[in-house]
Amino acid sequence: MKICISAESTIDLPREILDEFKIKTIAFNVILGDKSQEDGVVTPEDIFEYVDKTGILPKTSAVNEARYEEYFGNLLKEYDAIIHFSLSSDLSSSYNNACIAAQELGEDKVFVIDTLSLSTGIALQAIYASQLRDQGLKPQEIVEKVKARIPSDQTSFVLATVEYLYKGGRCSALAMLGAQLFRIRPQILVTNGKMGPGKKYLGKQTNCVDSYCRDTLAQFNTPDLSLVFITHSSATPEMVEIARKQLEERGFKRIIETKAGATITSHCGPKCLGILYMNDGAK
Repeated sequence: MKICISAESTIDLPREILDEFKIKTIAFNVILGDKSQEDGVVTPEDIFEYVDKTGILPKTSAVNEARYEEYFGNLLKEYDAIIHFSLSSDLSSSYNNACIAAQELGEDKVFVIDTLSLSTGIALQAIYASQLRDQGLKPQEIVEKVKARIPSDQTSFVLATVEYLYKGGRCSALAMLGAQLFRIRPQILVTNGKMGPGKKYLGKQTNCVDSYCRDTLAQFNTPDLSLVFITHSSATPEMVEIARKQLEERGFKRIIETKAGATITSHCGPKCLGILYMNDGAK
């Protein structure tokens, strides 16, 4: 049986990793003023330039039902079944839209998973599904095993600024003012599909990244050491190296650095960095 593993562009994986694990993607749209282009065509640098110039946060547009139906339909010409990984249903309408399209095509052919995650938190689940597929498991078996791991998906990051959260309505004016005055760099945790505040860090972003990584590894302390992502919007090499060193010391076997796409960047802003892994190594 030929099974396709699929996701949206919010998976934030470069082409070589998508090809390695045979993952197909469909792009969100990003709207800059009166121009709408696909995530991937629009880059994080485009986002920063637009916000600096206009003071306005770009809008992102989830994939609609019609595009999903066309996308899934084309894939089913080559594959017997599709397992599709959507951005958290609490953050986007993409999951519901994909489910509606799947029903039209047959739920025994298209399986849609609400990852309750974002960025390479989605990638962790899709890569696991890809590995199960290559082991010869059936679609229903893969879906069951993936869903069992979703609560262990550790997705978090540390921000350099709360400006983008404020512009996107996820942060109050008072909180933004306080963060600016005291140079607060908040940790954001993705829990049950929602973004929420974690610890607060002060000072240089490099020092905050160091503290964030230590705290995250201490809090989520039973990692699956086979794979971890360092995902960032525009981190400096020094920031990435600080994170990499801690992950190497912890014993992660494969560390993949990726850059967030335009959709995720439009919510987190510049110099945001996260470490993402499955926290179920004890199992």
